[in-house]
Amino acid sequence: MQRGIQASSHPVEDKKALTVKAWKAGLVSRISGPFFQMLSATVLAFASLLVGQVAAHGGVTSYVIDGTTYPGWQPYNSASGQKSIGRPYSSYDPIMTTSAGTFACNNGGQASGGQLSANVKGGSVVTAKWNQWTHAEGPVMVYMAKCSGACTSANSNSLSWFKIAETGLISGTLAKGQWGNGLIMQNLAYNVTIPRSLANGEYLIRHELLALHQANTPQFYPECAQLILSGGGSASPPSNYLTKFPGGYSMTDPGVRVDIYSAQAPSITTYKVPGPAVWSG
Repeated sequence: MQRGIQASSHPVEDKKALTVKAWKAGLVSRISGPFFQMLSATVLAFASLLVGQVAAHGGVTSYVIDGTTYPGWQPYNSASGQKSIGRPYSSYDPIMTTSAGTFACNNGGQASGGQLSANVKGGSVVTAKWNQWTHAEGPVMVYMAKCSGACTSANSNSLSWFKIAETGLISGTLAKGQWGNGLIMQNLAYNVTIPRSLANGEYLIRHELLALHQANTPQFYPECAQLILSGGGSASPPSNYLTKFPGGYSMTDPGVRVDIYSAQAPSITTYKVPGPAVWSG
């Protein structure tokens, strides 16, 4: 009897342990096998897509005025504690329709708790700087709007905007030309001069990139900042130079609905930038 008990090579407890061990080994095999590899590849592809979407866009993140650098809004940093002349915006994602309620100054677009304003003079050069930009096709536009009092309390949707600069199709054709957006892609900066005759007061300045790299699917990237103008003149743009956002463009405008891949695009050498004419003072 004693010999019979000892003849068993694995007691009951050992068999259970071996069963668990075998199950774990099988699980590890399955995890490290094709299923896990496929899952990992899917996760990595999704992560790469998200990174690519962010990397493919951009926004104004600082301004240089008369040699002084002012912080713009940093959409991927915590809003808490940010002090910026730039109006807040939530991401580098484009606005996809001209009727969007955030069309004036992007998603958010109203003054923050840490809102600052930069002092400028008539004739000052304002340089907007982007941290990244990868779309070469489309125009650059710069607008201003006067606030009736302090811009910090102004709603960007209620203001009247006038254009002070634009760069559209510089040379070549719709299909293979050089665009204003291409300059941003190369330099990550755009200079604009405040009209010398513009009346003193508080203003919003609005930089807008219109990306046309997808056929008939325009992407709008506006950002705004607050300025206090002194040393200017007494001029204001007449009503035919003024517009509202949203409402200043239509999705069917010829400068908005564009197909740079159409059969006609390689022979088209003109492009009409959306919005009113430029007012230079």
